[in-house]
Amino acid sequence: MCALRALTRSVCNSSSYVKTSKPYLILNLITHQHQTRRNLILESSASEFVKLHKLTGPDSGIVEISLDRPQAKNAIGKEMLRGLSHAFELINQKSYANVAMISSSVPGVFCAGADLKERRTMSQSETKIFVNYLRSTFSSLEAVNVPTIAVIEGVALGGGLEMALACDIRICGENALMGLPETGLAIIPGAGGTQRLPRLVGKAIAKDIIFTGRKIDGKEALSLGLVNYCVPAGEAYSKALAIAQDINQKLLNF
Repeated sequence: MCALRALTRSVCNSSSYVKTSKPYLILNLITHQHQTRRNLILESSASEFVKLHKLTGPDSGIVEISLDRPQAKNAIGKEMLRGLSHAFELINQKSYANVAMISSSVPGVFCAGADLKERRTMSQSETKIFVNYLRSTFSSLEAVNVPTIAVIEGVALGGGLEMALACDIRICGENALMGLPETGLAIIPGAGGTQRLPRLVGKAIAKDIIFTGRKIDGKEALSLGLVNYCVPAGEAYSKALAIAQDINQKLLNF
């Protein structure tokens, strides 16, 4: 009961933090799950699970953050969180970035949320530090100085959905499955979900989704206003890239 009261009070509160990083630059050939293209890869030394690609040629100006932790369904642990924080900071530092996409290289999953297995090994103080870092990292994403697009294919739960909520535009496939199931674990969404979700769908619907922990598919997410576009399964990346290209071209004309 106390947890639900705290959850209700938290719907209208938020905070923000900023982190810094110094990634390095390498050149490589990346095969995306949807297409192959030559990119400059801006890879953060903070994590092997997060890679920042700078598209080239006519797509110069578009950057893509790729989540790549298949063995854990892109669950966010300490290392992955450091990589995300570094990537967001790097985008802010580079003048060539006009628009950023966040996608997954793991088929069938965007991000399964926080790494609960890792969290069970943390002390209470370590858990508090991690949750604060997660919250501040998503606030940094929300404050990135270029438009951001979340590409959601498959599962986006807990912290995974909260990361998408911090983006400017969300595009999902019909097979997407989204939700904030934390109440089923006797915790509350701690990385901005209680603030950003009601801003998009309204307080009543947000309370329903959070209190029940129920999962919604792509079509329902579109009807609720949670996502901007819902496309056939497997086509979210192509739709996101087309929108990124449109935004990029307009910014190049400034």
